[in-house]
Amino acid sequence: MTKTRTFLISTALLAAMVFLRPAASGAGETTFEGEIADSQCAMGVHSLNRSHKEMIEMGHAGSTAEDCTRYCVHSRGGKYVLMTKHDAFKLDNQEMAEKYAGQKVKLTGTLDSKTNIIQVKSVEPVSAK
Repeated sequence: MTKTRTFLISTALLAAMVFLRPAASGAGETTFEGEIADSQCAMGVHSLNRSHKEMIEMGHAGSTAEDCTRYCVHSRGGKYVLMTKHDAFKLDNQEMAEKYAGQKVKLTGTLDSKTNIIQVKSVEPVSAK
């Protein structure tokens, strides 16, 4: 009888954990502010100061941060990232990020600290101050 009781209690606890987990899925959401940039400029691959300056000065990447970001993603194999003052985070939703290429944004999502990837929930532009 004790084994049966233990089994039933364990099963009930497991079922409760499975069914309650989706309700807590938004618990790790964070709001980040930064620029939707390309991985090369943001991670210093071809930029000494994590900016679009060098690429724009070379004349191949357009004349704005948006031009450079799109150029580096579409022509240089980059990915859209969120570049903050100190970090660059990979983004799981490249299509959503593309709409805001080169723009300052407020992004809400869940960061996986092991992979440094943000699961993007929403993105909205930040107006110039």
